[in-house]
Amino acid sequence: MIYFDNSATTKAHKEIMNTFVSVNENFWANPASIHEFGHHTNELLQSARTQVADVLKTSSEKIYFTSGGTESNNLAIFGLANKYKLRGNHVLISAIEHPSILEAAKMLQQQGFMVEKITIQKDGVISLEDLKTLIRKETILVSVMHVNNEIGSIQPINEISTIIKSHSRAVFHMDAVQSFGKMLVNFEEQHVDAITISSHKIHGLKGSGLLALKNSIEIDPILYGGGQESGIRSGTTPVPLAVSTAKAVRLANTNLKEHIDTLKKMTDELKSFLKTFSSIKIISPEITAPHIVSFSVRGVKGEVFINALQQEGIIVSTSSACSSKQTKTSHVLKAMHLDDDYIKGVIRLSLSYTNTEAEVEQFKKIFTRVMHVIKGD
Repeated sequence: MIYFDNSATTKAHKEIMNTFVSVNENFWANPASIHEFGHHTNELLQSARTQVADVLKTSSEKIYFTSGGTESNNLAIFGLANKYKLRGNHVLISAIEHPSILEAAKMLQQQGFMVEKITIQKDGVISLEDLKTLIRKETILVSVMHVNNEIGSIQPINEISTIIKSHSRAVFHMDAVQSFGKMLVNFEEQHVDAITISSHKIHGLKGSGLLALKNSIEIDPILYGGGQESGIRSGTTPVPLAVSTAKAVRLANTNLKEHIDTLKKMTDELKSFLKTFSSIKIISPEITAPHIVSFSVRGVKGEVFINALQQEGIIVSTSSACSSKQTKTSHVLKAMHLDDDYIKGVIRLSLSYTNTEAEVEQFKKIFTRVMHVIKGD
C-alpha cells in the first residue's frame, strides 16, 4: 500500500508507541496524588511539558496538553475570547479555517461576540487589505491557520501579526496542525500568541495534542473540575499521552530541514507529472507547504479517482478528511472561487517524510493507467 493521506492522519512512530506503552507500565499513578509514586509521575509529566516548551520557545507553564487539535482550537477560541472580552467583542478568523475554529466561532456569535471572516484570494492566501479593513480597536482575537489542510496554502503569519499589533490589542492564535513538523514553528519564528498542535499529524497518537501560549498571554478554561493543567484543562492528565506527545514534537523537529527537503522533492515531482495532463488543474498555490499537492480533474468527481486508485493500492483523499464523507462542497474551494468544472474533482495528496521516491514513481505509473481508463488521456 502507498499511503498519501498523511494530512488526515499519520502512522504512529514506533518509538512513540514504545514510549506510550512504557509510561503506562511504569508511571501509571495519578500525577496529582501526593504519594511518592504520584510525585514521580508528575515529574515525568513536567519534563514532557518542558521539552515541548523548549521546542516552541516559551515557558513550560504555558504548555497545556489536550485531547488533540479540535480541543486545542476550541480552548483557544473560547478561552482567549472570554479572557480578553473586557477589551472588546470583535473576533476575526479566515474564511478557510478548520471546522473546529469555524464552529467555535459560530458559538461565540451566539454568546454575543461579533465574528467576521477575512476573505481569501484565489491562491488560498488571505487578503491583507481585507484584514486591514476589518480589524479595529475592539478586536480581541484573530485566528488564522498557518497551513491550509486542503490545499497547502501558507499564510503570511508575520505580516498578519504586524497588521494586528499596529491596529489593535488582539491576541493572535495560529493553528499549526498542518505546519508543525513540515515547517519551522515556534514563537520566535512566528510572531503569534497561541499555537495549536495535534499529535497524530506528526506520527504521534490520536487523542492527544496541545495548546501553547506565549509567556505574556493568559487564558480562561473551558473545562472545569479538579484544576489540572494549571486550572486551564481539568481532568486527570493522561501522562502516557502527554509524554508521547512531547516525544512526537521532539522527533518532528529533529532533522527538520532534511525532512522538508525530502518532502519538497517528492511533491515537486508530483506537480510536474500532473501538469502533463491537459484535464488536470493544480489547486495548490505556487508557494505552498512541502507535503500537500491538491489538484482537480476536470469533469470527474474526486471519489471516482479515489476508488480507482484504492483498488491499485494507493490511498489518497478528496480534500479534508473532516469533510470528505459529506456531500457539500468544500468551504475552502468556495472561498477560492474555484471553477465549477473542477470543484467536484479535487484530490489531495499529502506526504510524510516516511514516503519514498520509489512510491512517487509507482504512483505516477498507476495514475497514468487510471487516467487512461477514466478520461482516455
